[in-house]
Amino acid sequence: MKVMALKAPGGLDRLTMEERLDPGAPGPGMIRVALHGSSLNYHDLGIVTGNMPSADGRVPLADGAGIVEAVGEGVTALAPGDLVVSCFFPPWQDGPPHIPDFAHTPGDGVDGFAAEFAVRPADAFTRAPKGYDAVEAATITTAGLTAWRALVVEGGLKPGDTVLLLGTGGVSIWALQLARAMGARVAITSSSDAKLEQARALGAEWTINYRRHPEWGAAVAEWSGGGVDHVVEVGGPATLAQSITAVRVDGHIALIGVLTGVAGDVPTAALMAKQARLQGLIVGSRAMQIDFVRALEATGIRPVIDRRFPLDLLADAFAHQQSGEHFGKVGIEW
Repeated sequence: MKVMALKAPGGLDRLTMEERLDPGAPGPGMIRVALHGSSLNYHDLGIVTGNMPSADGRVPLADGAGIVEAVGEGVTALAPGDLVVSCFFPPWQDGPPHIPDFAHTPGDGVDGFAAEFAVRPADAFTRAPKGYDAVEAATITTAGLTAWRALVVEGGLKPGDTVLLLGTGGVSIWALQLARAMGARVAITSSSDAKLEQARALGAEWTINYRRHPEWGAAVAEWSGGGVDHVVEVGGPATLAQSITAVRVDGHIALIGVLTGVAGDVPTAALMAKQARLQGLIVGSRAMQIDFVRALEATGIRPVIDRRFPLDLLADAFAHQQSGEHFGKVGIEW
């Protein structure tokens, strides 16, 4: 079968198409999936650029969706012909988080889904939302589930709540769609007026260009009447202070990204004064993903996909992601 593999130490020019042995028939508790779609995340970009070291020859991409071709003995929840989508943390089936690293994350600690076929445990996948194609389904594994957990599972989002989103990448646009579907009011930042216009078309009520208004936290607090209920914080150290300014007393900040770095100063006094909950989180469990799929089917939300690239142009897809020109998700299909 064909796979896209990454040669150490990484770099977009180190992605090469290879022929590898077909994984064969599934054993007990396993399924064989003909993969047809994936989507790109900043975690994947970190792997392929070498900023997050991985094994030589690693097959990248954490997100994978495709059609079940065969099931092993004992598999009853899935059947041949089902469209399925992968889980980011396969060992985390349910309950509170207990995964300390990426040792079992596809595309990082183990081979990912930039391949024609995969044979994995059945519980490393869930059913995909009805009516989705493979690329759409693949967007829920990382970005979609992160937004769902941040707002719904951990944030307890309610109709009428106010939400601040940073930027217009995959997580933020998923969060915008979820928040609006649940009756929340949304503010969003970007450095692009054109992207802010796109966000308004999706239901964002208030937008601000952070390049022209670097003290956007106070402006968000004023818009929301004293601070927003929820912040989905994808920036990290360079944006956290503004997010703390923007959140209300006893509000919730979900720290889910490090786009501006992995370490920095935290204005602890301001955070204490707000008595806000600052919570780091990474994606979610399989049980959360199953609930998320039900919600997508109930609401009819479809992901926003900026562009689709064929698997053999994976390096070009990552270059597009790296440029920051995308709005929503970058898809891969084959």
